[in-house]
Amino acid sequence: ESAMPEEQGYSALTEGVYYILLALHSPLHGYGIMQLVKEMTGGRVILAPGTLYGALNSLLERGWISAVDHSGDKTRKEYCITEQGKQILNQEIKRLEELLHNGQRILGGVN
Repeated sequence: ESAMPEEQGYSALTEGVYYILLALHSPLHGYGIMQLVKEMTGGRVILAPGTLYGALNSLLERGWISAVDHSGDKTRKEYCITEQGKQILNQEIKRLEELLHNGQRILGGVN
């Protein structure tokens, strides 16, 4: 019995989206997101501006993040995760824990 039935429209997050949502637990602008994700992954995940802004628009449409309103200041738009975004992130973490658990169980915890 799956914990996340497909009918709910849930599908695995891409690594980029996963890290964007993690990064947005504090309000950040695009460049800040790119820097934080690069830092969190030790430079393994580099978000190109095109990828990042495409993902941000899609996350805004889904309601997983929102634009922070700094009245008057349009130069650097900041984004923040929403409650729905946090739920999605928690679902994804459960999915990743299951992947890890099953892998370690089968491989006997061999690294």
